[in-house]
Amino acid sequence: MSFADLGLSEEVLKAVFDAGYSDPTPIQQGAIPHVLMGRDILGCAQTGTGKTASFTLPMIDILASGRARSRMPRTLILEPTRELAAQVAENFDTYGKYNKLTKALIIGGTSMDEQTRVLDKGVDVLIATPGRLLDLFERGGMLLNDVKILVIDEADRMLDMGFMPDVEKIVSLLNKIRQTLFFSATMPPEIKRLADAFLINPREITVARPATTSKNIEQHLVMISHTNKRDISGLQKAKREALRQIICQESVKNALIFCNRKRDVDIVHKSLQKHGYNSATLHGDMSQPARMETMTKFKADEIALLVCSDVAARGLDIDDLSHVFNFDVPMHAEDYVHRIGRTGRAGKTGRSFTLAWREDEKFLDAIEEITGEKVRRIELGNGGQSETRKKPDKPRKTRPSRDKVARDTDARSENGSAKAEIRSHQHDLDKQDKDEPVIGMGDHVPAFMTRALKI
Repeated sequence: MSFADLGLSEEVLKAVFDAGYSDPTPIQQGAIPHVLMGRDILGCAQTGTGKTASFTLPMIDILASGRARSRMPRTLILEPTRELAAQVAENFDTYGKYNKLTKALIIGGTSMDEQTRVLDKGVDVLIATPGRLLDLFERGGMLLNDVKILVIDEADRMLDMGFMPDVEKIVSLLNKIRQTLFFSATMPPEIKRLADAFLINPREITVARPATTSKNIEQHLVMISHTNKRDISGLQKAKREALRQIICQESVKNALIFCNRKRDVDIVHKSLQKHGYNSATLHGDMSQPARMETMTKFKADEIALLVCSDVAARGLDIDDLSHVFNFDVPMHAEDYVHRIGRTGRAGKTGRSFTLAWREDEKFLDAIEEITGEKVRRIELGNGGQSETRKKPDKPRKTRPSRDKVARDTDARSENGSAKAEIRSHQHDLDKQDKDEPVIGMGDHVPAFMTRALKI
């Protein structure tokens, strides 16, 4: 099946061809015809399968007829992170270049006044994160009762990040008569409940078992040995050594390195730079312009290694990413699926490496349970092992040499009598060194023994 068989317009097909795509992915084959028919969609597919294009392509065709009105967007796409929202906006630019459509990107970290001016002109597509959208709505910046198509993307991530109350509030502001497209990489019971509440007679499309990993990804697990689990700094150092060893052994074109904590992101980045690697950081505390600039440089191969938090684990589409490293084992098994899913995309192969120690076993068990497969364990040489360094032997305590005793004591003496006493003591020591016999008490007789007894 080709994209031409899905019922898309000539303008969209030409844009898809220009982007270098010829055959649709399974999620695209299943979703696009039904979106064009106006049906609600419940899509469940593993990351990297082309979910974004499965709703952007038909939406462009639907929006080709009609006209946007001021502050009343015609369609709304909700994304959990700024990076995902920006990526969807790029998709509309790529696939809608032969259609005269307008869009607005409503995310935090950018000027709200500028976003309001764009909305004032009228937009066909509004792409937003839930928090910023509600903030702008409550300030009177827009009306949502003209939204004809609602897309809730990465719904499980919305749930994890605590955005679902905001999403439910936004849905309550929309017209009841609308088309809703609901996409999620996993389908836990809570997500299924929300889908049942938001959708009407949806077409369910599942192209892979929930939380499965791509067969194009070679997964590896590196166990870091240790004898003292309380030595956290030593363990982290061993992991950094193992990371550098793997990078050195592998033909790493570009890679994402995931850490659980933002503090570790900076530490790992500085360690890599110290050892001559071209790296940068990406985490939630960075300003939006800085995050966008970093991603642009990474995609342009100006940065080889990107050390990041889970802000980069969802939806980032990076061409031909060769490796993913889990510096820390994720505490949620679903995050493992999304992290390594940044590589091995669009039919290409990728490799992932996870660094762990014994205390991570419960998280590893959860990952293997949810994915249904064992992660291959490999061993590194001594360079990647955490070894408790043997403390150097303490120097034996020995009596100082007699010469040193004399010198030190001479230096501290302030009068001639003290020096004379020291020289006498030195003379006695010298006699002992020559093994001369000592008779009685030696040459010195205490004064009290020479006094006459009083009877």
